[in-house]
Amino acid sequence: MRAAVVSGLGSWLPPRVVTNDELTARLDTTDEWIRSRIGVVTRHVVEPGTATSDLSVEAARRALRSAGVPGAGGVILATTTPDRPCPATAPEIASRLGLIDVPAFDIAAVCTGFVYGLGVGAGLITAGIVDSLLVVGGDAYSTILDPQDRTTSVIFGDGAGAVVLRAGSPDEPGALGPFDLGSDGARSDLITVRAGGSRQRSSPGAVPPGDEFFRMEGREVFANAVARMAAAARTALKRQGWAESDVDGVIAHQANVRILDAVSAELGVPRDKFVSNISDVGNTSAASIPLALAHGVRTGELRAGQKVLLTAFGGGLTWGATTLVWPELSLAD
Repeated sequence: MRAAVVSGLGSWLPPRVVTNDELTARLDTTDEWIRSRIGVVTRHVVEPGTATSDLSVEAARRALRSAGVPGAGGVILATTTPDRPCPATAPEIASRLGLIDVPAFDIAAVCTGFVYGLGVGAGLITAGIVDSLLVVGGDAYSTILDPQDRTTSVIFGDGAGAVVLRAGSPDEPGALGPFDLGSDGARSDLITVRAGGSRQRSSPGAVPPGDEFFRMEGREVFANAVARMAAAARTALKRQGWAESDVDGVIAHQANVRILDAVSAELGVPRDKFVSNISDVGNTSAASIPLALAHGVRTGELRAGQKVLLTAFGGGLTWGATTLVWPELSLAD
C-alpha cells in the first residue's frame, strides 16, 4: 500500500524586512497594537519585479536539496498571488527547476492551499500517477494589499515554502495521515479580492475604488478560523487514531497570535506545542505552514519521531488538517 511521505523541506523569504515602525510611520496604528492584536513584529516583502514564482523556485530548490534528489515528478503550487491570471504559475516553476514533461498546476484555496496541495499530492502518489512531487506554498501578498489599509497591511508578509513528497509506506516516518478538507462558498465575501475576475470584467462601468485590493472581514473570519481549524484537526486526529494528548507539535496557519491562542484553547492542546513564527514573518497565506515547518526544524521544536498535526483555514471559505510522524530530515542552504 503506497503512501505520500515527506522527504524534503525548503523555505525562502525575500530579503527586504519591513518593521512595525516603518508601517506606523504612515498608518494610524502603533507597534504595541500590532504586537498585541496580531503578534507581528517584522515581515518580509518582495522588491519591485519579484514575483511568486521567484520565491517558489528558491524554496523548491532547497526542498530538493534537503531530500537529496535532483528533481520530482510534478509540481503543485498553492497561491493566491500567481504571476499572471493565465496561465498557471506552477508550469513555469517546473521549467525553471529543469523538470520537463511533468504535471504542474496551481491550487487556489488561499491560506488553506498548502494543506489542500498536500492532499492532492498524496492522492496522486497513492494512485500511482506519480512517484514524487513538489508541493509549494508561495505568496507575494504585499502585491495585493491596500498600502493605506491598516487592517491588512500590518498582518501579511511574503514568502514561500516547499516539501518533497515521495512514494513510501504508511507506517514510515513522514507518511501523511488522513485528511479532513472542507469549504463554505456561501461566505466567500469574507476574504476576497473583488476585482480582476470574470464577474468584475463582465460587469459594465469602472472598477469601484479599492476592489483591486485584498479585503477581509476580521471579526467573522476570526470566529470561523478558530471553529474550522479546531474541527478539522479533531477529525484528522480521530481518523489517525490519535487523541489530542498524543500530539507533540501543532503547525497551524499563522493567521494571527490570538487565533493561535484560541485554537489551542479549543483543542485543549497546550500553546507551547504550537510552533509559531508569525512574529518574524507575519501571515504568509499559502506559505504559512511550510515556513512554520522550516522554522520548527531550525529551532529544534520539530524533531524526528514527534506526532505532528497540521491545520489551516483560508478564503473560500476553506479549511483542512492532516497528521504525520515527523521524519529525520535537515534543511539545505
